Amino acid sequence: MDIHGKPIDERIDWLFGLADRHSAIFRSPEAWLAREHYLAEHPTAIAVLKCMDGRINIPVATNTPVGILMPFRNLGGIFDLGWPHLGEVLAHHVQRVVSTGRQVVFLVTYHYSQGDPRRGCAGFQYDTAAAIAHTYEIRRQVEHIFGSDHGTVYPLVCGFETDEDALVIHGTAGDKLDLSTLTSSDRATLELRLAALLPDMPARMRADLLPLLYGNLAHIENVRAQIRRNERLLDIEHREWMICLGRGFDFLHTPNIALIIGPYSPNLDVPIRRAAGIIEANMQAGRIPSDGFLLLASVPYDEIGVDRARAELKSRFLSTFAADVIRAEFPRLGEQMAMRTAVLDWRSRRLETITVG
Repeated sequence: MDIHGKPIDERIDWLFGLADRHSAIFRSPEAWLAREHYLAEHPTAIAVLKCMDGRINIPVATNTPVGILMPFRNLGGIFDLGWPHLGEVLAHHVQRVVSTGRQVVFLVTYHYSQGDPRRGCAGFQYDTAAAIAHTYEIRRQVEHIFGSDHGTVYPLVCGFETDEDALVIHGTAGDKLDLSTLTSSDRATLELRLAALLPDMPARMRADLLPLLYGNLAHIENVRAQIRRNERLLDIEHREWMICLGRGFDFLHTPNIALIIGPYSPNLDVPIRRAAGIIEANMQAGRIPSDGFLLLASVPYDEIGVDRARAELKSRFLSTFAADVIRAEFPRLGEQMAMRTAVLDWRSRRLETITVG
């Protein structure tokens, strides 16, 4: 079903149905055992710093079980670890992982389109070189905080080509491994290629990174089959019809549904304005209906009581703040805005709507 063309009320119902199904699957015994089994075999924690673009879906592109990769999203994949909230969240994540004896790989990503630069990253005005330069600055910041020996935390610069969902792994000597140039027959050589590309990466980390590369090779073949059947064009163009603000949107594993903005930047109005502009452009171009779009705020919590209550207040603030920005900057779009405010039980991934008032 192509949900993009449905009336807004049907799209919202579909969305929350998707969230409910995701939660039910996530907390099922089979899924829990699958995650435990995967992490027992591949204990390295992998976090992904990425753009808010709805096409950037690393778990899907690598065939990785849901709940394994920790996502951090912002406009253009633009981050500054000096931002107070972001620095605290990343440090807390690393400390929690390391305290269990595990290592951490940060995939610091940029994205681009091989077929048309205008399908690239709007956050960098489609300037891929600028996006790559920024990822290396983030890499330096990660090294400043967590050390440059990479024994425990490894920042890995990684490109994502959105036409074929192909990963591009950048090496320590300026070389790179573009998975779009390989086939499934190259699977046996990936371990040696990765060792040559990243000689300073601990062997345990490399071993745990390999399943993502294997999965990406298989995914690229599926995407190419879609392209041959003329089923891919709409998936590589902007068709987002909702703005998600906050964290806890793992259930959105369908491409081109949402523009996801993490609550990290001190200038949160900037990515909100950019996202609203993309939504408005999608309506004007007829890529989505003009009857409305959804603004969804979500904040995760770990424990009931104080932690959940604080998440409620934060989610209400994010929802109100974003709505005020959109109404002030895009008054016509503001009239077409449906709003939902929620918190997310991180243990079960259950999305719970709350009232704004």
